[in-house]
Amino acid sequence: MGTSIFMITFVPKLISNTMFKKVIFLFVLLACAVQMSAQNSRPEFGERPKLVVGIVVDQMRWDYLSRYYEQFGEGGFRRLIGEGFSYDNCLINYVPTVTAIGHTSVYTGTTPAFHGICGNNFYIDNRNVYCCTDTSVQPVGSDNKKDGQMSPRNLLATTIGDQLRLHTDFRSKVIGVSYKDRAAILPAGRSANAAYWLDKKNRRFITSTYYMNELPQWVKDHNKALEQNAEFKKVGKDVGLYPLCGHITTDMAIAALKGEHLGQGDVTDMLCVSFSETDVIGHEWGTRGEHTNEAYLELDKDLARLLTALDEQVGVGHYLAFLTADHGAAHNWKFMQDHQLSAGPWSSDGMKSRIYDELASDMGDVSGIIGDIMDYRIFMNWDTIRSQGLITADIVQQVLDCVRMEENVTFAAAYRDLATTAMPPVLRDRALLGYYPGRSGDIIFFPKPGYYEFGKWSSPVGTTHGEWNPYDAHIPMLFYGWHVPHGSSPRETHITDFAATVCAMLHIQQPNACIGEALTFE
Repeated sequence: MGTSIFMITFVPKLISNTMFKKVIFLFVLLACAVQMSAQNSRPEFGERPKLVVGIVVDQMRWDYLSRYYEQFGEGGFRRLIGEGFSYDNCLINYVPTVTAIGHTSVYTGTTPAFHGICGNNFYIDNRNVYCCTDTSVQPVGSDNKKDGQMSPRNLLATTIGDQLRLHTDFRSKVIGVSYKDRAAILPAGRSANAAYWLDKKNRRFITSTYYMNELPQWVKDHNKALEQNAEFKKVGKDVGLYPLCGHITTDMAIAALKGEHLGQGDVTDMLCVSFSETDVIGHEWGTRGEHTNEAYLELDKDLARLLTALDEQVGVGHYLAFLTADHGAAHNWKFMQDHQLSAGPWSSDGMKSRIYDELASDMGDVSGIIGDIMDYRIFMNWDTIRSQGLITADIVQQVLDCVRMEENVTFAAAYRDLATTAMPPVLRDRALLGYYPGRSGDIIFFPKPGYYEFGKWSSPVGTTHGEWNPYDAHIPMLFYGWHVPHGSSPRETHITDFAATVCAMLHIQQPNACIGEALTFE
């Protein structure tokens, strides 16, 4: 919404000069009213909401908003769209497009080049590490070290919540809640009061000693209630029941809202909620079918419950909410081929075998020189390369030459040469923004549109993500509530703009590596 310009192209002769002046005056008044309305939607300096609520839906394509719109109820997505503001062309501006990076980039306003979270897994000191694993901490609320030894220590930049805590001398409360540990931990940031995620083995919400040494009583009470949920005991045995995980995440978010008295103090608090069941179902069942449909219609009900709880606990108009996704998803390649559309499977194991076979003719057995192929990146095994006395620069180039011969690869480059490699700027720029030295590997490549890693992360009828293409990179961008007018915009925005926009509205400093743009609702 912005200043409107009205043009009178003709005036009938029957209208007098006086009448014409009155018409012009009324148009001017209307234009001024429109402009004042836009200005009045912006908060006064120092004015803040009681609570900020960030919602991330894992693997939600932007077009799901319209695909399911007629099936949604009035209180969830349709409320956000009908009363809030939507930027309809929000893109992820880096690669790879995966869960840990997406959640981190939303809340830090930056990309792996600065926040250092380079994937769900990446390499540090030539070791494959999970983004949140931290063996220096212990689980709290469980004896399950595999699920419980987690923290945000690998995160190198501040989040919205960190900046809010800094601004209020750490009086603001910041809480993260999700089914997945990384989706609760990374959004909340390093200074968060708590992050809670699901211990899938013991079927309860847990945290780690990074945050506390004992669960609050409200979490203990909530976990006891979970133990009585007969349906919850089935989760994991049948993926079709995974929408239930959305219900449980919503219940936990509402419990945190009430248990921590969020939005009830004299400073702004923050609640970060991520719905992960949609990703599990997408990998298993793809972008079409009854299970995916069920997931989003159930999610819509969960959003309605959450918004109702916020209305009751914080008050209508007193909280600022935003909703987005960490990435999208490709249509299943077989589904595409069945409709004569270009797509296909790709295998990192197959690529590795072909590279070794190609190099063997000149170099002999070089198996082991590739440490990993992950998220369309190649991580060289430098210990093995050095032990074999190979020249590092030469071996990278030889592997790169093999990658470029791959039938389904369009562009490839060594990260060290990326700035000068001939490839479309959209690919080069996103690759650079997704690269952190020592963590992101050595070679990046881009498959043909519609081609993706098959088998590792998806079932035969399922899907995956990770690429630059719109199916993976075009995500929802909805703002709702406090000082947010109703409207929409087709302008291009980016995942990094959430943090900049929220911090601008709160009149607090942006996260310390933020590269996003503070948007106005126009």
